[in-house]
Amino acid sequence: MADERRNTAIVKAALQQPRTAYESVGSMYQWRKFEFFEEKYAAKCTIPDEEVENSDGGVVANKNKKIQCCSSGRGKVVTGIDDGTVCLFDRGLKFNYAFQPHSSSVHFLQQLKQRNFLVTIGEDEQLTPQQSALCLKVFDLDKMQAESSSTASPDCVGILRIFTSQFPEAKITSFLVLEEVPPILLIAIGLNNGSIYCIKGDIARERINRFKLQVENHSDKGLSCVTGLGFKVDGRSLQLFAVTPSSVSLFSLHDEPPRRQTLDQIGCGLNSVAMSDRSELIIGRSEAVYFYEVDGRGPCWAFEGEKKLIGWFRGYLLCVIADQRMGNHTFNIYDLKNRLIAHSVLVKDVSHMLYEWGNIILIMADKSALCIGEKDMESKLDMLFKKNLYTVAINLVQTQQADAAATAEVLRKYADHLYSKQDYDEAMAQYIQTIGHLEPSYVIQKFLDAQRIYNLTNYLEKLHEKGLAYKDHTTLLLNCYTKLKDVEKLNLFIKSDDSIGELKFDVETALRVCRAANYHEHAMYVAKKAGKHEWYLKILLEDLGRYEEALEYISSLESSQAGMTIKEYGKILIEHKPVETIEILIRLCTEDEDRRGDSNVIYVSMLPSPVDFLSVFIHHPQSLMDFLEKYTNKVKDSPAQVEIHNILLELYIANELNFPSMSQVNEDVEYVNVPSAKTLILSSQSNGTIADHKGSQEETDRLERRKKGLSLLKSAWPPETEHPLYDVDLAIILCEMNAFIDGILYLYEKMKLYKEVIACYMQKHDHEGLIACCKRLGDSGKGGDPSLWADVLKYFGELGEDCSKEVKEVLTYIERDDILPPMIVLQTLSRNPCLTLSVIKDYIARKLEQESKMIEEDRQAIDKYQEDTLSMRKEIQDLRTNARIFQLSKCTACTFTLDLPAVHFMCMHSFHLRCLGDNEKECPECAPEYRSVIEMKRNLEQNSKDQDRFFQQVKNSKDGFSVIAEYFGKGIISKTRNGSTSGLGSGNSTSSSVI
Repeated sequence: MADERRNTAIVKAALQQPRTAYESVGSMYQWRKFEFFEEKYAAKCTIPDEEVENSDGGVVANKNKKIQCCSSGRGKVVTGIDDGTVCLFDRGLKFNYAFQPHSSSVHFLQQLKQRNFLVTIGEDEQLTPQQSALCLKVFDLDKMQAESSSTASPDCVGILRIFTSQFPEAKITSFLVLEEVPPILLIAIGLNNGSIYCIKGDIARERINRFKLQVENHSDKGLSCVTGLGFKVDGRSLQLFAVTPSSVSLFSLHDEPPRRQTLDQIGCGLNSVAMSDRSELIIGRSEAVYFYEVDGRGPCWAFEGEKKLIGWFRGYLLCVIADQRMGNHTFNIYDLKNRLIAHSVLVKDVSHMLYEWGNIILIMADKSALCIGEKDMESKLDMLFKKNLYTVAINLVQTQQADAAATAEVLRKYADHLYSKQDYDEAMAQYIQTIGHLEPSYVIQKFLDAQRIYNLTNYLEKLHEKGLAYKDHTTLLLNCYTKLKDVEKLNLFIKSDDSIGELKFDVETALRVCRAANYHEHAMYVAKKAGKHEWYLKILLEDLGRYEEALEYISSLESSQAGMTIKEYGKILIEHKPVETIEILIRLCTEDEDRRGDSNVIYVSMLPSPVDFLSVFIHHPQSLMDFLEKYTNKVKDSPAQVEIHNILLELYIANELNFPSMSQVNEDVEYVNVPSAKTLILSSQSNGTIADHKGSQEETDRLERRKKGLSLLKSAWPPETEHPLYDVDLAIILCEMNAFIDGILYLYEKMKLYKEVIACYMQKHDHEGLIACCKRLGDSGKGGDPSLWADVLKYFGELGEDCSKEVKEVLTYIERDDILPPMIVLQTLSRNPCLTLSVIKDYIARKLEQESKMIEEDRQAIDKYQEDTLSMRKEIQDLRTNARIFQLSKCTACTFTLDLPAVHFMCMHSFHLRCLGDNEKECPECAPEYRSVIEMKRNLEQNSKDQDRFFQQVKNSKDGFSVIAEYFGKGIISKTRNGSTSGLGSGNSTSSSVI
């Protein structure tokens, strides 16, 4: 009675303990029972029988072998027999082999996990009375050595005597091995005298350290017997639980010496101690099962019955309970977290409990075995679903650490069950837990059909909080807010500090929905916080019309962002606030221009170009002109100055101020079917007064713009540069299309198209301007083209009206520069019937007088050349027919007296032979002149083959006949060629005689 009262008090005290490991402490009598486990198979631990002789001399089989101890690991079950034999069994408890590590009995053994080692404690032959028969052995099961032809045993790598003089012999009651760092082992041996012998080290190399731990000092060995041991490893901390019938102790082995701590004043008997997977000590007593941690007793679970065996398997508590009244044993599997009995079965007398191959193995006293395995999760859940035990199913999948998808499926079924019962709030609570695994449309469709907008709003909020919402979800949630007119929640959703930063909703979707619902302030907040500047400005400009605020916002942006927004919304701003918008554009395109140094030329190229903003001014050409003028006044070396000048020219020159269409930046632009300058000027005469029907102000503006255009044409083409700072071809087209004569004349003159310049004056019949232009452009001394006077004369010859005064003035310059022959002049002017001979009488008289003088000079030259030719012919004939007498007495080269040997040349030069050197065929005095003549003749012969050059000279010459005569005179043009003629010349100059 005293023991029962004591146990009851302990249970009450345990029930008052704080909740720790399993959240609750209580009785198991009301727990539901489920068959989450099933019996895989029953087997027999078949042990080979030995044949022994009986008293009659016969041979009988010894079938009284008893299993003393068991262990499992590395895919096998190991049993120790009372005859000293160890048997090993494979999967299905099929006998593999056996060997005898001890001569008498195997009391304890343990299969190691990290290495395939087996540690045994058994009795061997006692060598001396002082030595104990008990010894510890370590076997390497991977190394087998043959004992005979039919048997083999593993290699014994270490043998150790447990008891020594320092460690007196006592009865071993418990045994446990910890693999620290192989090959280091820590072996704890519990004795019946309250002591624990510990052996640490490498037993195979006999490098060990022994020490003793004292648990109890009771004189009654029944109370001090060590009934259970358990190691707890936490990082570098190593602790040992020790249980006796009267206490629970904890040793801190990392301390020196090991420190003992008493956790409880009551313990338990043998086979009622186990360790959980969280290194908690489990003790089974008749009234309850207790859990201990390093800081003391934890929860206890009360149920009566003698706990013959206590175990722990995959989070389940295993108990073999003996019912003394009924005389049977029950094996129960408890799920403590879910408060249910996972399996219960009546069993025989169980002697050992093992865990291998993912199963629980119960070995009975009669050596039979029962293998129990856990059912798969799907089977367990189906069992619960059939009974509508969804909460149990949820707890089960959560405690068994099932994957998230499986957990979500259970939650989904539970939520569907609640939904079918119209418990919408609780169903939504379950659906929310499936976010991330269950398709949101599945839930949304259900609550849309049920018209439960509050529940749907809650689900969509959670979806956004977890960052799993798409655009449609955002749209639906915002529509829910706007439909409910819940501004507070809308503010919380949109204006929360982390909503946009973590992208919990799609920004553009939120903007569209808020704008559609006229929540413009909310949309502006989202756009500003998300950096969607284009949306912010779109709301300000298109929805609210707050242009000043929009300009201030653009001014606060970075340059790149401000430029992009101006391109997007500049049309609206230019329409309503042109001056302010232009100021912002100037600041963007000329930022820090005043502070920029001359060396920092690259900086300007990094700034936005005004050309990039042309589309902004599509309907506002006047604003565009103002913008470009301000820019060019401030920036003198812009990379886009050619494009800018092209645009300005089109704006300046155009008859009507329109947005430029031809001057867009495109280098490959082709201008098709552009009329000629003459056609345009003629057409401009018919509508030259294009602005007559317009107001005077428009005409004044047009004239002012054209002044600017002409000024730009001149300033952008400095005299020292070859090419202007605008497209010349485009400028000409613009001037011609808009009949801007001043611009055309300037461009033609700069391009040295002088004939086109005078053609303009001819078309306008501006005779005074025409002659003045020719005076300026026809002066060859100043780089002009004198042939312009010929074109002017031709113009007057074809004019058909009296222009005597102009013709006389033109003839003055033609005569001065000898531009045209008189015959051409007469032919040209003869076409004008309004001109009389008196206009050219003086000119013809002077020309005839000049021609007469020239004829006389030519006759004199002819006579002289004829005389020279006759003289030369006579000399040639003389050389051919008569002998030459050389009378020189001195050498021409050294001026010394001429002596033999001497060389005389036909040119009457004489030389010492030694003075001639290597060249004795040519006269050194006459040879250079001779060579120059030969070279000249060779060049003339080569030129005679260049027909293009000959015809070009004839064409460009004022008198083509003189060019042809020159070619004849030089002997280039000849019908026949006589090689002997040239040979005569050569003999005349090079013949010599040596005397």
